[in-house]
Amino acid sequence: MMRKSQLSNGVRVLTEAMPHSLSATIGIWVENGSRYEEAHENGVSHLIEHLLFKGTRRRTAAQIAEEIDAVGGVLNAFTGKEYTCYYAKVLGGDLEMATDLLADLFLESLFDGEEIKREQQVVLQEISQAEDTPDDFIHDLFNLKFWAGHPLALPIAGSVATVTGLDRDAMTSFMGQRYRAERVFVAAAGKVDHDALTAQCQRLFGGISGDGKVDTTSPPKVHSVVLNHEKPLEQAHICLGGPGISHADPMRYAAYVLNTALGGGMSSRLFQEVREKRGKVYSIYSFLSSHIDCGYFAIYAGTNPEWVDEVLEITLAELKQVASEGLRAPELERAKSQLKGNLLLGLESTDSRMNRLARNEIYFRRDIPVEELARDIEAVTNAQVSELANTFFDRAGMALVVLGDLKGRELPPDIFSAL
Repeated sequence: MMRKSQLSNGVRVLTEAMPHSLSATIGIWVENGSRYEEAHENGVSHLIEHLLFKGTRRRTAAQIAEEIDAVGGVLNAFTGKEYTCYYAKVLGGDLEMATDLLADLFLESLFDGEEIKREQQVVLQEISQAEDTPDDFIHDLFNLKFWAGHPLALPIAGSVATVTGLDRDAMTSFMGQRYRAERVFVAAAGKVDHDALTAQCQRLFGGISGDGKVDTTSPPKVHSVVLNHEKPLEQAHICLGGPGISHADPMRYAAYVLNTALGGGMSSRLFQEVREKRGKVYSIYSFLSSHIDCGYFAIYAGTNPEWVDEVLEITLAELKQVASEGLRAPELERAKSQLKGNLLLGLESTDSRMNRLARNEIYFRRDIPVEELARDIEAVTNAQVSELANTFFDRAGMALVVLGDLKGRELPPDIFSAL
């Protein structure tokens, strides 16, 4: 059962008890990510995430690692476009210790000058690694072009120029403005006692102030572009897509079904048509990238540079058919069953339950029961899928980015006229 409490300063505590679980996963979540950064400080949220593990007033970086390793636990963090999470997974009996450890990192990190320099180099290596991994880098390129000029277009890790330009004052000032009580909550799932955790959180987090910087966000403008980013690679990496929907859009369940049927698995249309029938790719899939107030629907494929035109032709033909006809009855039912099965399988671990609690809080401000999700997935109609496909695959709003060496061939600027 999900329970939610609010501390005296506004920090929220959410739990889902799993009585038969041996473990517990707890996360401190901040409703802050790269979209809340100015262009010159791009990457600051991610660098702060790294530095919170580099020593506090009570613990050195080595002691932090030793303490979590001593109980066989996991301690980690991640930064997204709209949130940052610091989490630990431990046996239920060690949850109190893990909560204290996370609070120490979150509230008492030193931001030592030498550690900042070292961690900047680590992040620069992370940026280089991403640029050397084309099936990851293509997504950054698509974001940069599709939402150009908006914070959501910028990479979470930042760039070489912005990361090297950050100093201690920039990070502590940003953290002081963004890591405020109204943006912070604790989520835990597994072997957890809600009342005991809430009381501990009141002691640990009750002093966080709540008068942070007011958000002034707005959705990005879409840029319909066709671009080949030249790079000497064996494969050509393709990303094409168009405007999607926000996380809380009423049509999100139809979007889930469309995505699953089109490119969400081995039985999907794109996998079957492009890989299984023609052997033109190893990897092809579709995905939804959704945020608080916007999103996009996109397709990735990796292929031989000589086959780019053919892969695009087949893919666009499938998009056109789904927009005009929707899904066949067996496809529709299979996609719904696949979604519900994935949902239930994803609830078996305390990690996934904690993440689900948190994302529901960020985007809906309430828990969404599994029964409600299953009911709304089942209620999706073919008419809804077709309507959404027509919105997603409107030629006026679509963009295409190809990463690789096309041997001087130009991508046709009217490529989307086929839709």
